[in-house]
Amino acid sequence: MIGGAQGTGVDSSANIFARAAAMAGLYVFGKREYYSNIKGEHSYFSVVLSESPVHSHMDEVHLLATFDSETVVRHAWEVVRGGGIIYDSMAVGEKISKIPTLEKIVLERVLSRLSREGLGDTVGDVLELAKRSGVALYPIPYMELLKKIGEVIGEKQLSALSRMTNVVAVAASFTILGLPMSALEKAIAQVFRAKARVVKSNVEAANATREYVSRNFLDTFPFKPTVRPTSRQRLFISGTSSVALGKIVAGCRFQTYYPITPASDESVYLEDHDTFNLADHPHIEEAKELDGKGSIVVVQSEDEIAAINMASGAALAGVRAATATSGPGFDLMVEGMGFAGMNEIPVVITLYQRGGPSTGLPTRHEQGELIYSIFGGHGEFPRIVIASGDIEEAFYDTIKAFNYAERYQVPVVHLLDKALANSTMTVEIFDSNRVNIDRGLLHTTWDPSKGEYKRFAFTQDGISPRVALGTPNGIFWNTGDEHDEYGHISEDPTIRDKMMEKRMRKIEVADAEIPDSERVILHGNPDAPNLVLSWGSPKGAIIDAIDYLESQGLHFAFAQIKVLHPFPTRFIQSLLPSYKKTICVEQNYTGQLMTLIRARTGHLVDHLICKYNGRPFSFSELRNALEEAVLKGTPRIVTHAGA
Repeated sequence: MIGGAQGTGVDSSANIFARAAAMAGLYVFGKREYYSNIKGEHSYFSVVLSESPVHSHMDEVHLLATFDSETVVRHAWEVVRGGGIIYDSMAVGEKISKIPTLEKIVLERVLSRLSREGLGDTVGDVLELAKRSGVALYPIPYMELLKKIGEVIGEKQLSALSRMTNVVAVAASFTILGLPMSALEKAIAQVFRAKARVVKSNVEAANATREYVSRNFLDTFPFKPTVRPTSRQRLFISGTSSVALGKIVAGCRFQTYYPITPASDESVYLEDHDTFNLADHPHIEEAKELDGKGSIVVVQSEDEIAAINMASGAALAGVRAATATSGPGFDLMVEGMGFAGMNEIPVVITLYQRGGPSTGLPTRHEQGELIYSIFGGHGEFPRIVIASGDIEEAFYDTIKAFNYAERYQVPVVHLLDKALANSTMTVEIFDSNRVNIDRGLLHTTWDPSKGEYKRFAFTQDGISPRVALGTPNGIFWNTGDEHDEYGHISEDPTIRDKMMEKRMRKIEVADAEIPDSERVILHGNPDAPNLVLSWGSPKGAIIDAIDYLESQGLHFAFAQIKVLHPFPTRFIQSLLPSYKKTICVEQNYTGQLMTLIRARTGHLVDHLICKYNGRPFSFSELRNALEEAVLKGTPRIVTHAGA
């Protein structure tokens, strides 16, 4: 774990560390936690390294690298026996009560614990308690070391040197863990590739730190990962970047957004990569320009109402269009989503859930919008709601979202969350052979010999031929009102009945056509007596937990529900009777998936494991909670891990 004040390089240092570990051949999973302020408050990044694929973070910390006193005070308790803490040797005398950003409740909790152990109220006392618990201490004189580095690189300004504190902490971590410095140097070069002087300075800092650590501390750290060099290439990527890449490959050519955490990073990535080479992507031939390049228009709108309506306008013009937002923004988009539903517009809404209600926890995690995304809006209109379980799925699901939108001519809500958005992990290179583009009944021309064009023509499956605005002979009207086959406003009761049935029939068709293999993914032991049901980002922690419990003699299957609407009712109904115990795992207070299962299947799930403190499930707490549900029969288990 790496921690410090926001604005001091916590993210960049974790990024360098994780990239370097991935370059060394390890599998990596990273979890980012930060306050909703720009600079000063506590931020930390947890990185898990493994010789085999890893899907989640854990509560136990083996090595804690700190930039400031607050990180020591908040996280020293999480370090396991045999683990280590890297800290600034000048901080040991600092009074805990003098740390300005430490919340009162945390201060009282820490001082109470120190008092019970007969210790004082300084950072050094926290470190002493950690030492008594079997934790190794690695004091590093940051500024003294940085001044020596400054002499080597010809830099005297402390403000400039202090920017390399993060690399000092990372290099110390790499040395203690026994990881190859060559990989760290490559990662530094990649992260700072546009600044040759910065690369050189940071490499010097890394090597000076390695020499200091090697000279001053014994090489006895017990938790060293085994590095197995591999020629196999993998991606190291975040959730928002994965979705953005999915939109590019899907052929999205218009994206709107209003800045909001944690969704904005996706649109910023698209802005940074708004022109790209399409020569090797035959799946999106129609999007290419003559020079083999394409571009995506990214618009930062004045608000979310404009964002959804601009995206709908672009979709009416014939391009694949999307908008990205979080809970408060989705609130404002709901009327516009209803307009898209009424006018059968294929628009994708990427919804990154966060802690609510109201402003809530802007930079924290929750799965609170499942029911809302399915039923939100006045009146009834068709939509499809899907949820990705991890960063790799997010790429492929983004492409499916556009396919569903255009095949069935409906808005599609793609559910993600803060945990997926801000996590990073190593994944296999995305496979273009798994990519298929389905634009549905989109016509580039309309032959008048087929008859007068009717945009909302009544058809057996409810899906009408679609043309882009401006297509010759393809005139149609759009309105928020009920309308006839041409789009003209109509309040005739017969037309109303037929139009409602036409629109809603598309969900019935989607329910029949989308295969169960796309809607529900089964993991774990197929012969297990216990079934876990979940959706979205808990997937990784569940998989890691049930894999561990399998080795301990407790057996679980796991049904990951990916298409939430239309709900896979028949499949889930056939699945549930095969298990003695059913357990829902989700990050909200009420158990929204459990409620949905009861509503759609009539089955009451036996146990609910939930969490709503703004931090994602860890492998550790889910392991314990699943064990408690099975062995003790606890009907509702609330977990609380996370700082």
